[in-house]
Formats: sequence, structure tokens, C-alpha cells
Amino acid sequence: MPITHAFLLFFIFSSLQPTLSLYEDQVGLTDWHQQYIGKVKQAVFHTHKTGRKRVVVSTEDNVIATLDLRRGEIFWRHVLGHNDVVDGIVIALGKYVITLSSEGSILRAWNLPDGQMVWESSLHGPKHSKSLLVMTNVVIEKDNVVIIFSNGRLHAVSCIDGEVLWNKDFEVESLKVQKVIQPPGSNFVYVVGFAASSHFEMYQINAKNGELLKHESAAFSGGFSGEVSLVSSETLVALDSTGLILLRIRFHKGNVSIQQTPISNLVEDSLGPAVIIPSSIMELFAIKINAVTIFIRVTGTGKLEVVEKANHETAVGDALSISEGQQAFGLVQHAGRDIHLTVKLAHDWGGDLLKESIKMDQQRGLVHKVFINNYVRTDGSYGFRALIVMEDHSLLLLQQGAIVWSREDGLASIIDVTTSELPVERAGVSVAKVELNLFEWLKGHMLKLKGTLMLASPEDIAAIQYMRLKSSEKSKMTRDHNGFRKLLIALTRAGKLFALHTGDGRIVWSLLLQSLHKSEACQHPIGLNLCPWQVPHHHALDENPSVLVVGRCGPSSDAPGVISFVDSYTGKELSSSSLVHSVAQVIPLPYTDSTEQRLHLLIDADKHAHLYPKTPEAIGIFQREFSNIYWYSVEDDNGIIKGYALKSKCDGTVADKFCFGSRELWSIVLPSESEKIIATVTRKLNEAVHTQAKLIAADQDVMYKYISRNLLFVATVAPKASGEIGSVTPEESWLVVYLIDTVTGFVLHRVTHHGSQGPVEAVFSENWVVYHYFNLRAHRYEMSVIEIYDQSWADNKDVWKLVVGKHNLTSPISSYSRSEVVTKSQSYFFTHSLKAIAVTSTAKGITSKQLLIGTIGDQVLALDKRFLDPRRSVNPTQAEREEGIIPLTDSLPIIPQSYITHNLRVEGLRGIITVPAKLESTTLVFAHGLDLFFTHFAPSRTYDSLTEDFSCALLLITIVVLVAAIFVTWVLSQRKELQDKWR
Repeated sequence: MPITHAFLLFFIFSSLQPTLSLYEDQVGLTDWHQQYIGKVKQAVFHTHKTGRKRVVVSTEDNVIATLDLRRGEIFWRHVLGHNDVVDGIVIALGKYVITLSSEGSILRAWNLPDGQMVWESSLHGPKHSKSLLVMTNVVIEKDNVVIIFSNGRLHAVSCIDGEVLWNKDFEVESLKVQKVIQPPGSNFVYVVGFAASSHFEMYQINAKNGELLKHESAAFSGGFSGEVSLVSSETLVALDSTGLILLRIRFHKGNVSIQQTPISNLVEDSLGPAVIIPSSIMELFAIKINAVTIFIRVTGTGKLEVVEKANHETAVGDALSISEGQQAFGLVQHAGRDIHLTVKLAHDWGGDLLKESIKMDQQRGLVHKVFINNYVRTDGSYGFRALIVMEDHSLLLLQQGAIVWSREDGLASIIDVTTSELPVERAGVSVAKVELNLFEWLKGHMLKLKGTLMLASPEDIAAIQYMRLKSSEKSKMTRDHNGFRKLLIALTRAGKLFALHTGDGRIVWSLLLQSLHKSEACQHPIGLNLCPWQVPHHHALDENPSVLVVGRCGPSSDAPGVISFVDSYTGKELSSSSLVHSVAQVIPLPYTDSTEQRLHLLIDADKHAHLYPKTPEAIGIFQREFSNIYWYSVEDDNGIIKGYALKSKCDGTVADKFCFGSRELWSIVLPSESEKIIATVTRKLNEAVHTQAKLIAADQDVMYKYISRNLLFVATVAPKASGEIGSVTPEESWLVVYLIDTVTGFVLHRVTHHGSQGPVEAVFSENWVVYHYFNLRAHRYEMSVIEIYDQSWADNKDVWKLVVGKHNLTSPISSYSRSEVVTKSQSYFFTHSLKAIAVTSTAKGITSKQLLIGTIGDQVLALDKRFLDPRRSVNPTQAEREEGIIPLTDSLPIIPQSYITHNLRVEGLRGIITVPAKLESTTLVFAHGLDLFFTHFAPSRTYDSLTEDFSCALLLITIVVLVAAIFVTWVLSQRKELQDKWR
């Protein structure tokens, strides 16, 4: 065969392979991607006349980013590691962003315009300490110097190449440095801090060579506590250990003096200890007593005088130099629905440079931080802009009395997600878009035809995208017959609920929950779970669906709980309450009352079960199913797994008719010296299973899946191996996997992987579990699969018995009878480490499954479950090949076209949620981390529908043309036949 023919055949066959790629004009039709940075904790403005105006920020999610000051868009960002916390940022030489992170161990310089890293330096020291970053005006050989105190050592580092020019250790072992200060125009720095909690230490260091110029110490018997506030280059203010006495500490020319003033002398009605609000405003500082913010001036003689008391919530910004010898600072105060932004001169409290009032959405909460920046107006006066961080973690830019832009960065910290159906379309509302112009209609279909034939120009592709987005019904606020349009309801770390439309990702409504709002009764509220509460069906469409939000007032499991009920359509909080009991576990029950409210059990720290809703109907339903309710608990630290059932009503302080005690049915105690629990996984409660039988084509046998909602997957490792990968040798490490029936406590299966280590990511679906871990012996990641089958139905494999009714499928089955199960398992090497893993879910469970793997590269990879079939062999038989068994290989394939995120990254990926659509072929996938990504995914292709861009009009035209051609051909054929007969 000629080479050209062989190449042509190869090209034809290769083109028949299915791919998951998108055409250029299809991007954004069924997916959306949103980028966030998290809650901002530091901000530095860069607003030089030349170049783009931007602000450099660092966030609580370890992100460094630059934002466009005009629109709030991200110019560039870097997401640092989980433990690489950013301690400080400065801008050096007008072109570098210098960041200090990892508890002061890593110093980096980034190119300001494009974010490329210029250099990185490691800073080490003798002990752990507070990390401080100071940009100095010291120049050594035409090189600016940045001063860092970290790990108990003072460092001077070159801004150009990151070279450590000198470092200095401090002799006092217990020294806790509070500030590093460079007086204006000097070549030395002060290093000040506390030692032994009752001594103030001052070091004067030559900034050019690190030489110690002077060291002075002063004792104060009352001790020091909390933060300090710098009120001049040689004076700071602190509090004593009781928080009742203000201390003015001056270290002028090396002489240290401490002046004390009781707060009661300044504030007559002061109640309780004070807290200093950290700031660096010359001659001024602020303290907070209860909910009152008090501003105090330090006069030239050292006297303290109160200039204002603010009863409203107040945020204070750092000082901003606006001219030589003048500093301004910003204040933001709340007053009802408005916030007041004020910019004052540090030395003149009465003179306001700016005073504006801005209407603020109440769902954003209080202002947590404020950063101000100045600019020169056309008339030569100063204007100011303010960047504010809100309680819900959103970021806003205020200028000229208005909100220029806002960013909903609270969505970077989602902790739980659920979905809600949209309302059905009411009568009289048209669903279809009406084509008004015949020419536009024809033009649109011609463009679609050119796109299909790959003849479209870039302008045509843009026009096609615009037309599709315009004509698409994906963003309507009603249900569609395919079930693609839904609401994604997300609970964030800030205690805020967001409802996102799956069509385009827009925020439909948002609600800052009052139950998760910090208050005197609940100082540290945290959200726990988000559950569907009321899901009305077609017979109850007059009711809106609602969700249940469960939280508690503190990180410990015995902290009091809080609950809220929120309308899914409007975002209105229907009710909320503080509970008298704690919340350790939330169990949705498979029962609903007449109003479609789902029953829930809230388990407290004492293993009491509290029923919600607290209605007579709910208690009646619950009593009927009383004997069928079981649950379990896992104590990771102690290695104990316990199973429980209900017993009589509660006793004690929390006793009511909706509270029930529990009795322990079984317990599994794992030996602490050999096993530590690192992962547990169960099946989804709402997972649909199409069939319990699996036909084995090779021997015409039938295997019955062991389908149970009570199965628990548990993974344990050797205690030494619970650290980072490679921290132990293969001989010291092992991974043990259990499958446990949570009703009886039976261990249905146990397997040990010697020489393996966590972390373990697992997913449980139907009768199989897939888990991912690290093999120390092979130095590679592995994925293993376990399938479990029920042998108790072995007598029911004869189809004839099913036909004539001679079977025992209707015989009662008890969870307490010993299960006759058989397992099949297999292990494979896998290239990537994982951040998350999920499995596709469809409405009826007919469509084949695919694993959705969140890779270390923050992308989502789809892997066919057939690659993880334990029956794979090196040479499968013909019958096995026909069944779909893939030949065995030692590694799982990674197909580039199988990334459902395409070329996008979901930075900081934490979770993958799958939701079935009404269309059986399609599942909805939502991935969240710092970014959000949503798409439609068809594991077995869209076998039950036409694609969205299918041109029905073109099909009708084609049919009409074919019919006309057939008619014309028939007429011509008849004429020709008649002419032939006349010859």
C-alpha cells in the first residue's frame, strides 16, 4: 500500500475517535467560570501618573493579586500554598511587589506589571516569632533595602536581587518584637518589644550594616498585653495586662520612659477592659471598650485627651502621607442603612478633608477594614478613594460618594452547597423567543451553517456567540423541561447565603444570616450544614422551597447550635433561633410531612437526638418510624466508631417531647498504636440506582450489587504515616481500608495496603468505592476500586424462576442477618495527586458513571469508571470485550480532552458537586474553591437529545428540498419513460 494511502486511512480512523473538546463558538454556552481572591487583609495602592492605576492586595486565602482600580478586575494573582500565609506586602522601587510569607521564612519579589516572580529568598532564624516587613529609605550601593524581622532575627535584604545584606540576632530569649520603626531621614531603625511580659526592650540598629548602636530596657510591674499603636517615630501606646491602664512608652535618643494613665480618668463610664485598634497615625490612636470606639490624642507634652467617642461600629484606616509633614487617615462609621466615610488630618481632628455618605446594602454587614488613597483633582485639591472590606468578605471601592465597583469575594470560601428548583412557568408567559425579522432569521442560520462547516471568520464566530447567548433561555428564572436551570445555594465562611443561577452564574439573591452574625451571645459563629428543608412538588406549588442552615457558636462540638430557615426563591430569612443544645451531627431523614417539610435529626454532643420540625405531625411520623432509625459517629482522634439507635425521651435540661435519648448498639475500637482514621465516606442519600443486577457476559452469569445506604468506608494509616508523604519508610507505613455496615457494625470487607500512605480521597457510589493514596514503595500515587456483591441472591439467577414466580425476592431481609457478600478489587497507578473526587449522578442512574477528579493543577478530569473495573485483565476474552472490559494496564490514562474545565483552572479547588438534570444523559457539575466553575456534562454523550445549536429550520429546509427533488426527479423519470416507449 502506498504511504499516502496508509496515512489517509490512519487519518480517517483517528478522526472517528470521540473527543470532548468544544468548538470556539461554543465556549460559555453551557459553562461559566468566575474568579475571586478571598477576604482582603492588606492593600497597597499604586497610582502613579504613568501606567495603570492598581491596588495590590493580600488575602486570608493566601492570595497575592493586583486589581484594576477602575473596574475591580484582576490584573494578575498568585495563590500560595495552604501553609504559605502572607505576613506583609510592600511596593519597592515602583516596580516590585515584595511579599513576606510562611511565618516570615520566605521573601519574594514580583514584577508589578505582569506578576512574574523576580527573586525569592529564604530567611531563617533561631526561634519562631512575629513577622514584620518594613520598606526603608536606606540606600546601600544604589540599592534600596527592605528590613524584615522574622524567626527571632532582623534581616536586611536587597530589593533588586533578594540578597541578604546582613542579619542580627537578639540576646534576650523571651523577646517578643512588636514594631520595627525607621525615623524619617535616619539611617537606623528601632526594634521594640516586650520581654518576660513585664520589660520593654528597645534596640537601635544601624540599617546599613546591622551594628547595634544602643540597647535600653524598662520594667513595668503591671505587664503588657494586646496590640500596640505607633503615635510617632519614637512613641507608642500599649495596655497593661488588665486592659485598664494606658501606657505611653517613649524611647527618645535611647532613653526609655513609661507613662501610665488609667482609662477611667479619660472615660468616666468605661466598663470592662479596653482593646487597642492597631494603627500608625501620628499623635492619635483608638481603643475599643465593649462596642464604643474612643479616639485619643497624644499631645506634645505627653498628655492623653479624648477627642471623640463613637457608639456606632467604626473602622479605622492607617495613615496616608499627603504632603511633607501631613498625614490623613480614613474612618468609616455605620448609621442605619448608610455608611459615613470621613478623611481627617492626623493633627487636626476638627478639619475634615472628606465627608461622604453612601447607601450600603444591609446584606454586606459591617465594615471590617478600610484603606484610603489620594489623588489630585483638576483644581489642585486632594480627592480620596477608599477600598473597604465588608463583613461578608466583599470588596468595594468608594469614590465621590458612590460605589465605583464591588467584588463578591465571599464566594471564595464556600463551605456547603445545595440546589433548588426554579418556579414553574406561569400561564401567559411565553417561553419561546419570537423571530421578528425574516432576514435576521436567515442570516442567523447561514452563520450557524458556516460555523458547522468551519468556514466562519473570527467576526462570524463572535456574531454566532452573541446570537446564541441572546437567544438562549439558560438565564430565565423558570424551570426548563431538561432540568438545566436551577439555583445553586451556597453557604460561605462569612455566614452568608448566595443563590447562583446555573445558566450564567449570576447572583439571584444573597443573605447575610443574622443567626451566624457575631453577637454577645454568639461570639464565634460558624456555619456547618446547608440542607433542603421544604421541597414542594406539583401538588403544592403555592409554597416556595426553603433551606435549613445549621451552625454553632464556636469551634467545639459542645458549643450551642443555631438554625435558620430561608426561602429559596426570595432569599428571605423565614425564621431563626438559638438552640439550647449543641450540634455535633445533622441527619436528614427520608420522611416528609404534609407540607413537604423534611424531617431532620440534630445530634448533640451528649448523643441526644432532637427532631425538627417541632410539630405534632412530625412527631407522629417519627414515632411510626422510630424503630428504623439508626446513626453512627466517628471519633477520628480516638479511633472509635459507634452505632446508635433511639430510645425513650430525653432527661435533663434539654428534655422536651422532640428530644430522644440514644443507646449504643455496637462499637469498633481501632488500636491507637497501629491505626489512625484519616478518611470516611458514605453514599449520597439521593443517589438513583437503575438496576441491582449486573450481567457477566463472559459466563452468562448474573451478579447482584450489594446496594445499601448503611455502608461506611473507613481508611486508616499507621500513626507515624499520618504526616506528609515521605515522612516514613515503606516498612513503617500501611493503609487499611474497611467497609462497615453502620446498622450492625459488621466489617464486610477489610484490606491492607502495605507501604502506602495518605492523604486518602474516596468516593462511594452504588456498590463500589474508589479511593486514592500514595504508594511509598513504587513512589507513585495509586487508585484502588472495591466492588461488593450480594451472594444471598445466588438462587435467583435463573431467569425462568423469575418468570414463573419461583423466587424469594419478596422474602424479608434483615440488616441483622450476616450478609453473604463477595468483593472484587484492583489497584492502578495514577499520575496526579488529588484535591477532590466525585462521581457523576443522573436522574435514573441509567447513564454510565464517570469519576470527576480534582487534580493538583486545579482542574477537573473526567475518568470513565470502566478504567477502574476490577475485572480488567491483560487479555480479555471476546465476550468481555463485547461487554466493554478494557485491557489491563498498570496506569490509568489521562486524556487531555477529558478535562471538563478545558483550559481553565479552579484555583484553590476544594469540592466538586454533581446534580442530576431531568435529562438522563446529563449531569450538572459545580466545582468550587477560590474560583467557581459550572458546566453540563454528558458521560455517555447526549444520546437522548439534540444539541442546543442544532438547526431545526435547516433540517426542515433540507427535508423540503429533498421532497421537491424527489418529486421533480419522479416527473422527469416519467417523461423519459414515456419518450422511450414512443420510440
